[in-house]
Amino acid sequence: MFGKLGTSELVLILGIALIIFGPGKLPELGKSLGKAISEFKSFSKEVKEDISLDDKKANNTLND
Repeated sequence: MFGKLGTSELVLILGIALIIFGPGKLPELGKSLGKAISEFKSFSKEVKEDISLDDKKANNTLND
């Protein structure tokens, strides 16, 4: 999921984030990040569906 990041790298990143943002902000930051990723995936899915639909329409037009 995280490419070639190992456990020690993830712990280091989490530790740095904890120092920078503090323990009170991390849950809020995680929630915001999760929501942003979810919205991005949803938007990406919509774009793929639109492109697929446009391709089907173009193929039908060419075949007629």
